[in-house]
Amino acid sequence: MSYRKLGRASAPRKAMLRSLTTDLLVHEHIETTETRAKEIRRSAEKMITLGKRGDLHARRQAAAYLRNEVADIHEEGEDVVVQSALQKVFSDLAPRYKDRNGGYTRILKTTQRRGDGAPMVIIELV
Repeated sequence: MSYRKLGRASAPRKAMLRSLTTDLLVHEHIETTETRAKEIRRSAEKMITLGKRGDLHARRQAAAYLRNEVADIHEEGEDVVVQSALQKVFSDLAPRYKDRNGGYTRILKTTQRRGDGAPMVIIELV
């Protein structure tokens, strides 16, 4: 198989990966275990590539995968603008990586988790 099972059944594994991918795209860096980070990298890079495509079909594919999470709240004049994770991918991240052909994430090794000794990493957007 070409993916890691991460000790879970398929539905909880997919839900965890969707959640972690959304969190990575919203916060632009998260700390997790090394094996989870390697799996997150695959889906996060696919989402940014969909953002670079930018058409309606790509937007719907990304919306089907990403959670509906608030990425940013700011004021423009008297209006309050709420930006979702999907909007952040298409309006902020895609233009940032328009000249880059893949390799949007970086994995930095840190320490081991205290309880079970799992290798911990920080995965971040370049």
